[in-house]
Amino acid sequence: MSSLNNDNNHAENDQLTEIAIAYYQEGATQEEISQRFGMSRAKIGRLLRRAREEGVVEITVKYHPVFSEKLEQQLIERFNLKRALIALDQPDDESQRQQVASLVSGYLAATLSDDMVVAVGQGRNIASIANHVGVVPHRNCRFVCGIGGTHRSGNAINADHICRQLAKKYDGISETLYAPAYVEDIIVKEAFMKNGTVKETLDRARRADVALVGVGDMNENSHMVKLGWFTPQEIVEARIRKGVVGDIAGYDFFDSQGKQADTMMSDRVIGLTMDELRHIPTVVVTAAENSKALALLGALRSGVVDVLATSVSNALTILNLDQQMK
Repeated sequence: MSSLNNDNNHAENDQLTEIAIAYYQEGATQEEISQRFGMSRAKIGRLLRRAREEGVVEITVKYHPVFSEKLEQQLIERFNLKRALIALDQPDDESQRQQVASLVSGYLAATLSDDMVVAVGQGRNIASIANHVGVVPHRNCRFVCGIGGTHRSGNAINADHICRQLAKKYDGISETLYAPAYVEDIIVKEAFMKNGTVKETLDRARRADVALVGVGDMNENSHMVKLGWFTPQEIVEARIRKGVVGDIAGYDFFDSQGKQADTMMSDRVIGLTMDELRHIPTVVVTAAENSKALALLGALRSGVVDVLATSVSNALTILNLDQQMK
């Protein structure tokens, strides 16, 4: 009996190795492999994951810019993007944010022209773009807050602070949204949305030529929780009960298919919605952290994103997840 079990284990390992070689060395697709071995594509995906987990496959890639260009083209074709900006992987989150910020900064320098309006979101990735040191042309652009502000502990990632930095960098002007980003309930939100000054700024943001926003993941240790905008319990409940995987621009929450999720958190945010972002000609979404691949996939599937900026690791994971979750 023991000998029979060993034979079965050897046969399984041999098959696992064959499948891994077909996928990683021969370049066969999961669909082709599923037909070859008479298995479902979902099972092939599970076996490939098992091959990595059990050490049958060890992936070591020395990335080259040409490799990034190929990934960019795959993302453009898969998600109907205008551009994909893929930064080589870095050893830590801050270095990765700087690398991604450098690409976005270069894209903006080449794209922005006088009199354009740029709606600006919040977060560390967007702040990194504003703080990126580099020679940029002077552009008489208006940078408008696409979301309200937070208390002083979150000042560096406030849309208002970022707008001012971008205006200084491009020799343009900034416009503040005189409202908090997050309020206690929908009644308070509606009162702010009726305010003439708030409405005027949001209307200008809605008519922007470009939007520069980030994507958040549903992590109970996230910046949103640390700043007291939402409780860890609210994040967990949205993730488990609603299937929420992320938010775009700090405002709307969505699932892995990119569908907007109705949560109590959405009723407490003052800023541009996903529907409003869709009407902006070029929405640039940036996220450097490797924990955000699933959130980025949801954002890409929402149809909001025109330009994606992220890392090689995220790009690979997004493409693999998209194939596995179809």
